[in-house]
Amino acid sequence: MNEISRLNASETDTIAAFATALGGALAVIRVSGPEAVAAGQRVWQGAAPLASPPCRTLRLGVARNAGGVLDGEVLAVYMPGPHSFTGEDVVELHCHGGALGARLVLLALLEAGCRHAEPGEFTKRAFLNGRLDLTQAEAVADLIGAQSESALHLANRQLGGLLGRRVRELDEGLADLLAEIESRLDFPEEDLDWEPTASLRAGLDRAGDACRELLDSQTEGEILRQGIVLVLAGPPNVGKSSLLNAILGRDRAIVTEIPGTTRDTLEELAHIRGIPVRLVDTAGIREANDLIERSGIERSRASIRQAQVVLWIVDGSQPYAGQAWHPGEHTFAGPVLVVANKCDRDACDPPAGAIPTCALDGRGLGELFDAIERLVWQTPHHRESEVAVSARHGRCLAAAAESLAAAEAALDGEAWELVAAALRAAQTELGRMTGRTADPDILDIVFSRFCIGK
Repeated sequence: MNEISRLNASETDTIAAFATALGGALAVIRVSGPEAVAAGQRVWQGAAPLASPPCRTLRLGVARNAGGVLDGEVLAVYMPGPHSFTGEDVVELHCHGGALGARLVLLALLEAGCRHAEPGEFTKRAFLNGRLDLTQAEAVADLIGAQSESALHLANRQLGGLLGRRVRELDEGLADLLAEIESRLDFPEEDLDWEPTASLRAGLDRAGDACRELLDSQTEGEILRQGIVLVLAGPPNVGKSSLLNAILGRDRAIVTEIPGTTRDTLEELAHIRGIPVRLVDTAGIREANDLIERSGIERSRASIRQAQVVLWIVDGSQPYAGQAWHPGEHTFAGPVLVVANKCDRDACDPPAGAIPTCALDGRGLGELFDAIERLVWQTPHHRESEVAVSARHGRCLAAAAESLAAAEAALDGEAWELVAAALRAAQTELGRMTGRTADPDILDIVFSRFCIGK
């Protein structure tokens, strides 16, 4: 257990919060801490006490407060620590859903001595009590926020400890190198069987390569966790809204033959080849006198500036010159895919490099999705990586790789003190990834992402 664990796990309040969203058929209230059983027993009453064996068994009872019965059918389960999610004694009450009754049960628990949990506090306690490392704790939030199957698989692998094991293996390799360096510092006059300098350099090279390999996965991690913003833009009446509907597979945007129907931006989430995508449909860009339409066009230009990918939609049956994409006009330097819509018409003559589509019958959507996949991953068919680090992990890995480079430079001059200092710095950064050396401020930032009840 690290220093943070010893400091925080010894003295904790008993906390309670909803583990499910209000409004459903069922409401689960989670209680964790040294007084979990006592507080639960003050509110829940059944045929046998909560803590009576066997544990981890659902028991039927009622929830009461001083005024009487709050819920006549409540299932309760007691999970003793340390073999619980938080590592502490945990009680869960499974109540009927609805806004009032479940809230009154939670209020009764708070009156019984519990404190309302802060965002992410249950998972934070699991980390502090050694049930999860920090990469696994972060994976809980990633699992909840996953917007695609690929993101879900990534979160599950990280929750299973795959990334943490990789980092610990790397850290253990550095510990072996540091032990060799420190023995040289402790016994400089002894004729011991030192590792050759070439062997030490090879170990540093392997560690540096491992850091960089993990760091290279950051782009994939950020895309899978956050998705990309893909803006559909172009002149009026070229089928942007129809294409949005075709990508979504449902009628989301109003479509008419009247130019300028779309007056505002419209956003929807979608998945394209496993990539979470925030689709933004925009008003057609043209010279307009109407005040409302001009406002919509300004919003279109603002959306283009904030995009990561732009689909510039044109009418493939009309000359391209009057519809062409002009980078300087839109102050967007990112990737642009020109899409020639309405390719079902006889007069369709898409410009070179454009992707012909027909939003009405779905023609060309497969080719469009392939092009988006190539653009995002830079490969025709992306293969899902085993691990993909986050921006926070990336900062730690970049700093560790920099320290390893400094260690290798010091090794050339046999400046063993500098080598040892650089190796310790690299280990500190790796420890920040798993939480072994994380300071409280980092933990506060990480767990502030969580919802209450997790």
